[in-house]
Amino acid sequence: MRILALLAAVLLLPCLLTAQIAVAPKKTTPLPIIDVHVHAMKVSPGLPAMCPWFLRDMPGSDPGSPPPPFLSTGCAVPLQPAHSDKEMQDSIMATVKRLNMTLVVYGDPTIIRNWKKVAGDRIIPGIGVSSPKDMTVMAFTDSLSSGFYKVMGEVAPQYQGLSPSDMSLDAYFAAAEKLNIPVGIHMGTGGNGMANLTQPKYRASMGNPLLLEDLLARHPKLKIWVMHSGYPLADDMIALMGANAYVYCDMAGLIWSYSQVEVNAYLKRLVQAGFGKRIMYGTDLLIWPKLIETSLSVIENADYLSYDQKRDILFNNAVRFFRLDPDKYK
Repeated sequence: MRILALLAAVLLLPCLLTAQIAVAPKKTTPLPIIDVHVHAMKVSPGLPAMCPWFLRDMPGSDPGSPPPPFLSTGCAVPLQPAHSDKEMQDSIMATVKRLNMTLVVYGDPTIIRNWKKVAGDRIIPGIGVSSPKDMTVMAFTDSLSSGFYKVMGEVAPQYQGLSPSDMSLDAYFAAAEKLNIPVGIHMGTGGNGMANLTQPKYRASMGNPLLLEDLLARHPKLKIWVMHSGYPLADDMIALMGANAYVYCDMAGLIWSYSQVEVNAYLKRLVQAGFGKRIMYGTDLLIWPKLIETSLSVIENADYLSYDQKRDILFNNAVRFFRLDPDKYK
């Protein structure tokens, strides 16, 4: 009997192996990610490498001395810049495909259109106005009405020394409200020495999220997300979101420039305050393609976030805010 049982087992072995092969799990598509803050810009040769979290130390300087370097390269593996428009596009498109990403993009119109030709609906184009000198209200409205641009952003009046509620910009926001276009507004820090070294019109006080209150009161149906989450003014950001149910925020920029301890403390503060359903993932991607992976690592390694909270930040919140169909991203 033992011989017969052994013989039967040998004869059945190929069938069992075939069955195991047949039910082997197929390679699955990564869970979708939406990056709500990507800059498409022409790449200039000779751009510097950059260390992530380069603003973890911000030494002062003296007017009679050379200014401190804005970017730090004193790390083991600095991020390398793209060296051409094609290199940047190829790298970003490969990342979009590999990580199952969708990007909300603003910047150079030609670059945006080139990216969209390659990635289709994975690219959501935006157009921004930071000063009435940028374009007329009619030209802006026509651009939004064309259907190509789905987002008003990045809007950055802070660099012009303007409040987002300044009446010189009101007609542009009125157009976005009428056309049901979401708006991304830069609010918060600009980096070490921004006002007296690189952007003389920049005012830190114009980055206070509470400056949005008059704008929101005039346009109650306008959907706004505060870029950079109003860093470092967490209390004001929390107060604004508490008073305005349509306001969201992103963690772009500070997520890879300030110290990881500081970034995690800021994100944790917003989540603890109850706004985990209104924080969106963003990079503030510039000319260093690997900033995407660098930024993602902060969210993925955040031990104070649950799996569901991470999925909200990386995908679900943006789907809700931009009124997207989640089934298209599976």
